[in-house]
Amino acid sequence: MTPNPRQSKLLTLINDRGALSIEALAAELDVALQTVRRDVHRLSEAGLIARFHGGARPALSTTENIAYRQRKALHGSAKALIAQAIAQRVPHGSALFINIGTTMEAVAHALLAHQDLRVITNNLHVAAILSEAPGCQVIVAGGEMRSLDRGIVGELAVDFIRQFKVDIGLIGISGIEPDGSLRDFDYREVQVARTIMAQSRQVWLAADSSKFLRAAIVQLAHVRDIDLLYTEAPPSEDMAKILADGGVECIVAGH
Repeated sequence: MTPNPRQSKLLTLINDRGALSIEALAAELDVALQTVRRDVHRLSEAGLIARFHGGARPALSTTENIAYRQRKALHGSAKALIAQAIAQRVPHGSALFINIGTTMEAVAHALLAHQDLRVITNNLHVAAILSEAPGCQVIVAGGEMRSLDRGIVGELAVDFIRQFKVDIGLIGISGIEPDGSLRDFDYREVQVARTIMAQSRQVWLAADSSKFLRAAIVQLAHVRDIDLLYTEAPPSEDMAKILADGGVECIVAGH
């Protein structure tokens, strides 16, 4: 399913705050209890949240990401804001890495009007999007294709990416923990992302606010290892301090 705006807000509340009662959700959304019950039922049937008696909680695992189609439908407006903010700061004529993730696909769409870009990617969706851009040369990493989202992962991709040094590495992430750890679910994807970071003169992280405080099993890096963080909502006071201490510039898109 594609959540409507009210359901998207409900998903954000659940993912940000954890388990919430039907009554609390109705108060936050300013709608009737029955409306919330109906939305919770539909979202749980789609696997986007988990129901319990009297409420709902995140359907998130620390060991497995949610399905690609579900991720693509979530937080679309936030991803679009972030993508536009990134595109505004990417200079024409740049060389970029773009890695796996639905936010990176939004970034690819936002870069379609750029001129003289050279993009190296391990994301076949990104490659397909940017193949429509006349001003962009697209180079696709070789390796094992992950069927769930057409990402290229593994040692072959790592070896391929090591051949390049680019201006900007654009990466996504599944979760940012309270201590600033950047985490994901697939160690093969993390290996590629680490190599992208190492081969980039600047590293820009794109993460909508649902990624903050989300747990995942594999550690990629720490926020201090990136140069810029793009998000759509101001980070918490504690996270803002971690970013400041690490010398990370935080761009809040739309603010």
